Amino acid sequence: MPPLLRRAAPALLGYLAVRLTGLLVLARWAHLKGHGIWPTLATSWDSGWYLGIADHGYEQELGTRMDHNNLAFFPLYPLLIKAVAAVTPGSRASVGLVLAVLFSLVAACGVYAVGERLHDRRTGTALALLWGATPVAVVQWMGYTESLFTALAAWSLYAVLGGRWAWAASLSVLAGLTRPTGVALAAAVTAAGLVAFARTRARAPLTAALAAPLGWLAYVAWVGARVGRWDGYFAVQRLWRNEWDGGADTLREMRRFLAYEKHPMLFLVAVSVVLLVSAGLYLLCLADRQPLALLVFSGVLLLVVLGSGGVYFPRARFLLPGFPLLLPLARATARARPHVTALLLLSATLTSAWLGAYMLLVWPGPP
Repeated sequence: MPPLLRRAAPALLGYLAVRLTGLLVLARWAHLKGHGIWPTLATSWDSGWYLGIADHGYEQELGTRMDHNNLAFFPLYPLLIKAVAAVTPGSRASVGLVLAVLFSLVAACGVYAVGERLHDRRTGTALALLWGATPVAVVQWMGYTESLFTALAAWSLYAVLGGRWAWAASLSVLAGLTRPTGVALAAAVTAAGLVAFARTRARAPLTAALAAPLGWLAYVAWVGARVGRWDGYFAVQRLWRNEWDGGADTLREMRRFLAYEKHPMLFLVAVSVVLLVSAGLYLLCLADRQPLALLVFSGVLLLVVLGSGGVYFPRARFLLPGFPLLLPLARATARARPHVTALLLLSATLTSAWLGAYMLLVWPGPP
């Protein structure tokens, strides 16, 4: 067993315990409501879009129907589903779910590795457990791209911290083919690479800086060519009501759910709180002087999520890969007395488990 994996074993076991707790709560709640747990995790909402791409490919043209064009979804995850399903038994939906779970373990190990490298093993373990106990962490074990993207981001950032520029750039390219927020990781690797090049004049960081955005740029360019207009990808996003407005819509929705609406839905209140807490945690990350790559990744991720108008409810999920935001909490948790640490992690686990089940079984929209 590699030394890093051996050191990460407690974190991975703890992460599994956290997510299995969430799964048990979800299964019990689903049973009481007469719902099946497998369709909820493997085929609902965005999972269906990825499976559709794996089955039938992408749309040929832009069209005018709202919330319909599948070119809004990046290709790496459905391509992996299609490739693995071709050589394994079981449905593509089952393959997609298994891949998500496996990638969540790779992600948790990468999250641990970043925390350990920056601080120590206790911080790395706390960071992995906290990432597994975020309010919407149930998505990590759904047929979604958050686990894959977080795995790529965590290990790319770890490679940057270790000066392994080829790995950092390669993983950034793959992340750019996974989610729109791959642009945040590309910006992080590019910024860190340019700073390293200015300091050392070595060719490797400059090459990484130039290569990091290629995955994201390639997909955006491909969509433009497919629909016959240079801004084709952004036109597709407008059909999904996603446009940059500098944060005006985010502030308006926060004010509505936290101040004005008399009976706001619990899930939307939770999303608003996650956004506010995330912004506050980023200020703590700045105060802690985290490495440039982590600050740029978290900062651009926040900028994209908070600055975009349109749909509000999935924004807590969009921030799920932003694990560096949890580092101040992880450090505090790791330094606390053992019984305080256990209480904090247990509280986070149970809260995440309950809210995850609520999000999938009570909240009427997508996560």
